[in-house]
Amino acid sequence: MKGSYRIGRIFGIPILIHYTFLIVIPLLAWIIGSQISLTTDTIRGIFQVPIDTSLITAGFMPWILGTVVALGLFLGVLVHEIAHCIIARQNGVKIQSITLLIFGGVSQMEDVGVPDPKVELPMALAGPLTSLLVGIVCGGIVFFIPEMTTDTATAGVLILIFGYLSFLNVILFAFNLIPAFPMDGGRVLRAELAKRMPLHKATRIAANVGKAFAIIFGIVGLIFFNPFLILIALFVYIGASSESTMDQFTYLLHDVTVGTTMSSPVTVVAPTLTLAKVIEMMLISKHLGFPVVEQDKLVGMITLVDVNRIPQIDRETMQVRNIMTHDPITLPPSAPVMDAFRIMSARNIGRIPIVQEGRVVGIVTRTDILKVTELKKI
Repeated sequence: MKGSYRIGRIFGIPILIHYTFLIVIPLLAWIIGSQISLTTDTIRGIFQVPIDTSLITAGFMPWILGTVVALGLFLGVLVHEIAHCIIARQNGVKIQSITLLIFGGVSQMEDVGVPDPKVELPMALAGPLTSLLVGIVCGGIVFFIPEMTTDTATAGVLILIFGYLSFLNVILFAFNLIPAFPMDGGRVLRAELAKRMPLHKATRIAANVGKAFAIIFGIVGLIFFNPFLILIALFVYIGASSESTMDQFTYLLHDVTVGTTMSSPVTVVAPTLTLAKVIEMMLISKHLGFPVVEQDKLVGMITLVDVNRIPQIDRETMQVRNIMTHDPITLPPSAPVMDAFRIMSARNIGRIPIVQEGRVVGIVTRTDILKVTELKKI
């Protein structure tokens, strides 16, 4: 994910922090710190334990405690995501990274195509149940704190921290089980529905439920002027839409290969061709990219994006070899077209040359895939 920075590894999984995480921590710290007295009363009522507030409310302590609780919450989010990853690994899914960002955490897993409901259900439940366990453990610690120290002021600080984290992790558990796809609860709903119907129908229903919840979140966020709820609503709605669309593509194109989708024969260019000539060819053919071939061997790709990076004055003399993408991604004609679609989406490219026995036999573009998808809907 763009804007993310690696901070370490846990169980061999790269842990990344998105820049939005650095924004939300101070904001959460300020919110928690400004409501410290109300929170203390709430925790006192929930756990029925005395809390000495002399140190909690002293000086900058409310905002220090706010920072500690905010970081503790995201540590709980990280544990939540690691639980997802452990179950995924046990089922043979490779984990690319975990990213902490403004909404919490995101586990980046390899694309395994059509998800198996028998695998997705325990994976989806693992995170929320882990959050519940963390909440119970933090709550249990609260009752042992008075026995661990005779300093009532210090005990008050520790009770506040662990009581708050207990409360927040239980909320995290409950919130994640809301059946708002693509959240964990939405994935649980899809896995259960998929036991009774085809996966693409289960996904469509779960996505529609997720969109309904997103609309509710958005309305409530607007009524109460809660920007976090509005952002969550957008996240859920966009996520539900994109996953539903991807699942539809997978269902419609599951038996389609790039060989039946590609354009052929394909126009190729030589590495010695000038960029001015390439632009002329693009205008005539209406194609925005060409494989670069030398002695019948694919050596690169040239696209309109590449040409646009070069000042117009230099295009008459500069050649394709100077700016082409070397060693482009290729696929054989027998490759599933969904492989091409996933590669294009992941790498933000618009076309992939199709190579057989070392020769370019065609090219598949996003437009080609979309056309086949529309025809398959009929």
